[in-house]
Amino acid sequence: MMEILRADLKSGNVCNHSLQNLLSSNWLSKNIKIKIYRTIHFPVVLYGFETWSLTLREKYSVRVFENRVLRIIFLPKRDDVTGKWTRLYKEEVHDLYSSPNMIQMTKSRRMI
Repeated sequence: MMEILRADLKSGNVCNHSLQNLLSSNWLSKNIKIKIYRTIHFPVVLYGFETWSLTLREKYSVRVFENRVLRIIFLPKRDDVTGKWTRLYKEEVHDLYSSPNMIQMTKSRRMI
C-alpha cells in the first residue's frame, strides 16, 4: 500500500515541479492558483485513493505534500514589525485555504 502512495506522491511531486512557476507567479490570483491545484494536483495524487485504508504515516505523507503545494500558492508573508519574510505555518496555510484537505475529500468520496 505504501508503495502505491509513494508512486502517487512522486507523480504529484512531478506535477508540482512542472507547475511551480505558475503557482508561485504574482500574475495569477490565489483563486486561480487554487483552481489549478484542485483540478490538476488532486486527481494526480488521489487516483484510486478512495479504496485505500490509510495508516497515520500515509496520512502524514499526504498532508506534508499538500502543505508544500499550498505554501507555494500562498507565498511567504512579510512581518509588519521586523520587515522579514516568514514562512507560513500549517495552521495559517489551512486557514487561508479554507477548503477540505485531501484526506477529508477522499473520505467524503468513499463508497460505503
